[in-house]
Amino acid sequence: MPPLELSLAIVLVIGTLCQWLAWRIRLPAILFLLLAGLLAGPVSGWLDPDAVFGDLLMPMVSLSVAIILFEGSLTLNISEIRGVGRVVQRMISVGALVTWGVVAAATRFLFDFSWQVSALFGAVVIVTGPTVIVPMLRSVRPTRKVANILRWEGIAIDPIGALMAVMTYEFILASAEGEALGHVLLLFFQTVFVGLGVGLATGYVLGKLLSRDWLPEYLHNMASLALVLLSFSASNAIAHESGLLTVTVMGMWLANQRNVDIHPILNFKEHLSLLLISVLFVVLAARIDLDQLAEIGWNAVWLLLALQFLARPAKVLVSTLGLDVSWRERGLLAWIAPRGIVAAAISALFADNLVAIGYEEAALLVPLTFTIIIGTVVLQSATSRFVARALGVTEPSPRGFLIVGANAFSRAVAEALKEHDFRCVLADSSREDIRAARLAGLETYYGNPVSEHAEIHLDLAGVGGLLAMSRQRYVNVIAAIHYRQDFGPRRIYRLASDLSRRQSEKHQVTQGYRGSQLFGEEITYGDVIRRINRGWEIRSTRLTEEFSWEQYRVKHGEHCLPLFVIDGKGWITPFTAEDTLEPTAGCTVLALLPDEPPVA
Repeated sequence: MPPLELSLAIVLVIGTLCQWLAWRIRLPAILFLLLAGLLAGPVSGWLDPDAVFGDLLMPMVSLSVAIILFEGSLTLNISEIRGVGRVVQRMISVGALVTWGVVAAATRFLFDFSWQVSALFGAVVIVTGPTVIVPMLRSVRPTRKVANILRWEGIAIDPIGALMAVMTYEFILASAEGEALGHVLLLFFQTVFVGLGVGLATGYVLGKLLSRDWLPEYLHNMASLALVLLSFSASNAIAHESGLLTVTVMGMWLANQRNVDIHPILNFKEHLSLLLISVLFVVLAARIDLDQLAEIGWNAVWLLLALQFLARPAKVLVSTLGLDVSWRERGLLAWIAPRGIVAAAISALFADNLVAIGYEEAALLVPLTFTIIIGTVVLQSATSRFVARALGVTEPSPRGFLIVGANAFSRAVAEALKEHDFRCVLADSSREDIRAARLAGLETYYGNPVSEHAEIHLDLAGVGGLLAMSRQRYVNVIAAIHYRQDFGPRRIYRLASDLSRRQSEKHQVTQGYRGSQLFGEEITYGDVIRRINRGWEIRSTRLTEEFSWEQYRVKHGEHCLPLFVIDGKGWITPFTAEDTLEPTAGCTVLALLPDEPPVA
């Protein structure tokens, strides 16, 4: 058995390779992390987490889950959840209860578990999670409506599902002491009270520290992490297992404070969560006992089928009843619901404690949960694209653009493309530019388009290309490199900066990474902004046999900057320095033209 430091290093390398492999072939990383853990643990015997980490293992898991839940709850902005419609609200409330009841009953029937352990397992598998939903949505490309419902369900159900599991677990512990029902309920409400109280208090304190600049900026992340871990541990010391509720409430409190900028904290926590997820899944999967997997046998398959064909459809039916959701959309919603990291971590966290107080069947919670995770990820990754196409709820060809930069020219481009039914999403970290775009009725993403937050929250349904037109040159370059894998090198375009035109080739990023240069060899960001400031506008003109491209150029002459061509089939292509376009009759040309036509 390798020493602790070597084991940690190897696990981290394995986790990184699994994340890279998932990125390359566009499947949820959880699948590869689980398989790697199984190979490293029970199959090869190389990694024995209990022997390597000893008594530190479960505290490490507990603290990691606390950080992951805090990061997830930081994204739970109440106004945004409310804005995605009643469907999501029902799915994370009454729909979650339906899943809980159906899975608990199926577990009781198939495995003859006690009702307490069955109920706990039902609560554990409520959680889907954005870390598995988002990669699947990118592969399936469902309609925006379905994609939004699934993505926001995954974000919102993380803390809610964990809360339900904690409540069930706490109820079991209180019942095991043989106390009267009144005392059980007292312990239950004590846990809720402590979790809510400590969470709100620490969230308030951290919010004040951040909003009033009582901490230097370089200490924001460290102070946040320290307070999260302290509040989690202190809450557990006051009321057993109330810490998960504490960190969830703490994150939600911060996420909904208008005067607290949580984006730096969120970026840090996203990277930390990615690290913890990569390590946790490998370590937890390595603890699985193959004999226990064999013991659950075919009953686990039947439970997976009950979850897929009974619990999920029942949840979707109840959640969409009487709402504007077609049966086709309901069908896809009922099919996609993979389980993720929170389910795995919570089951590992609770199983040993339940066995210790006499619930022997709880030893099967971990292998059963991992079987459900693997089953849902594999089944749905392999079939969801086919199901979506069969139901007719896939996005049409991705013709739209992600526009990096929400400056005046980018807004003008987005408005012009929107008139021709091309979806455009403007991404920028400038609050003023994003506000102006929103006032113009344009879709926006406030933040860095290459952040981990964007990986989960940036909706790219119907988007198939990148227009990197930010005033910040290196933001354009980084975005071009980042989205090259998603859109392909031929659909990456960037607007040159004034500085890059003056630089020699040895100071520039290679052409293969920076994308095609928009609108011409001599056109830069400064050129188009100056024209916009002088009142130039983007206008569209349809070419005909009588009014050809040559005649169009003669009419407008040098007082014209051609931007895009829309062909007869509705496909759009930008003018670039690398390619010469010759639009034909039936094409529509979008060009930047002066407010007044030139005098002949």
